[in-house]
Amino acid sequence: MCLPISEGCVVPMGKLKQKKGLDRIKEHIVIMLLHVFVFGVFQEAKCGYAITLMALYWCTECMPLAVTSLLPVVLFPMMNIMEAGKVSIEYLKDSNMLFIGGLLVAIAVEHWNLHKRIALRVLLLAGVHPSLLMMGFMAVSSFLSMWISNTATTAMMLPIAHAVLQQLQATEARADDAEEANRTEDMNASGFPYSNNVPMLSDESERQTQHEMRNKAREAKYDLLTKGMSLSVCYSASIGGTATLTGTTPNLILQGQMTQLFPQNGGVINFASWFGFAFPNMILMLIFSFLWLQFMFLGFNLKKTFGCVGKNERDREAYAVMKEEYRKLGPMSFAEIAVLVIFVLLVLLWFTREPGFIPGWATVLFNKDKAYVSDGTVAILMSMLFFVVPSRLPTFGSYGYNEAANALEHHPAAGGGFALAKGSEESGLSLWLGKSLAPLEKIPPFAISLLLCLLVATFTECSSNTATTTLFLPILGSMASAIRIHPLYIMLPCTISASLAFMLPVATPPNAIAFSFGNLKVVDMVKAGFVLNIIGILCINVGINTWGYAMFDMGTFPAWANVTVTP
Repeated sequence: MCLPISEGCVVPMGKLKQKKGLDRIKEHIVIMLLHVFVFGVFQEAKCGYAITLMALYWCTECMPLAVTSLLPVVLFPMMNIMEAGKVSIEYLKDSNMLFIGGLLVAIAVEHWNLHKRIALRVLLLAGVHPSLLMMGFMAVSSFLSMWISNTATTAMMLPIAHAVLQQLQATEARADDAEEANRTEDMNASGFPYSNNVPMLSDESERQTQHEMRNKAREAKYDLLTKGMSLSVCYSASIGGTATLTGTTPNLILQGQMTQLFPQNGGVINFASWFGFAFPNMILMLIFSFLWLQFMFLGFNLKKTFGCVGKNERDREAYAVMKEEYRKLGPMSFAEIAVLVIFVLLVLLWFTREPGFIPGWATVLFNKDKAYVSDGTVAILMSMLFFVVPSRLPTFGSYGYNEAANALEHHPAAGGGFALAKGSEESGLSLWLGKSLAPLEKIPPFAISLLLCLLVATFTECSSNTATTTLFLPILGSMASAIRIHPLYIMLPCTISASLAFMLPVATPPNAIAFSFGNLKVVDMVKAGFVLNIIGILCINVGINTWGYAMFDMGTFPAWANVTVTP
């Protein structure tokens, strides 16, 4: 798709969403130039305008997110807010290196279908009873999205779920037809309208009506089950992405913003500390989400759901479908084993680099006086192995090289947030915001956190989670310093809340995929997603006020946070 700039000239823009073409872009350019001249005296106003303009572009997606994120490279030097070199360096932060390394690992996992092997193996263990099947798909989707993209997880899991459900429906239809045929034969043989204490209809039209009603009831049942399964996959993929630092972009943006806004924070957010808080929170959200979706789409019969139910013919045939899919993968190749070993080694190195309760290997070997080695260092080191270890033995060659270029697709989107934060600091906008928000100190901190999570969760329904966190986190950091509460007390819950985009198909790509697969209506997603949003916000705030409060010492205002507002 191309964007018309002038007659006889087009500029290719990939997936650029055109709204009104030339007139809309001209209006933005004119407005931008007017604001530059009108507010030329006030640095804070100029920076505020740049942020507002980027927010408009991010929300409307009139340009790709990554392209919009490059605006500070142009605007800040032209407005005399920051030098070009200082702006550009913000796009090469350590958090972005961690982001790229994590994506390279995810690409290798997807390229060799390791994620599909893991998914099918777990589902074969879970069984094919509808409730257990939903639980299995939610568990697998959430686990995979901790390491690969939520979109890729959803796109892989939904076809598997639908194949299993179609087999269940077809098997049940055959069983019903066979049962009906047997009853008819019994009636014809006995000459009585009863067979096995079941009343039989002698009139052919009545039997046909009953047959049609049974078919409609079965179709309605599986239509509802398909909707529930589709939503369970996309929702659990979004929830699972919150559990690890590399699971979704907002998590890395928080880490980068903490380093940007509070340089002396001592690495309070790393892979281990994030996992320690977010993983229990993910489990809590998954449990309540399963219960809600179970109640909404399958009913809430605990005995039927969790009781010991023997396998019938329908279950065995559906199980055979998944088993056949697993058989098609064949034995694990050398490349799959290599990717699995590197992946496990990467996770172990992340967890043990700086676990917190004991000195990590990085502290003992490298970080004795300074933090030389970070999570980003480990991510890049291990991802480089994908270009060194051969995909086959004894033939040597690399794999995943062409796909690796995709890891850079969203790199500017994360860097744009760091540039905005630095521009706000340089222009004085952060200081002005902090002083303006100082009266909020009178409100209890838990109420502030709860209200801000509601605001962010609402905003992210109509904007990407990357754009939402990029816009809100610098403001929230200034607010925390102004009202003298621990910055993570509001920044951490709001970051996770940005991933709670459950209500609309356009809110996030997993929702859109599920909407197209599951024959869903918008009202279905709104009803299910609204309650899940409330569940997510409550779980996050329970977490930040319990184990999160102890982990990050939320009861004290850290000295490193007193950098935005001077007393």
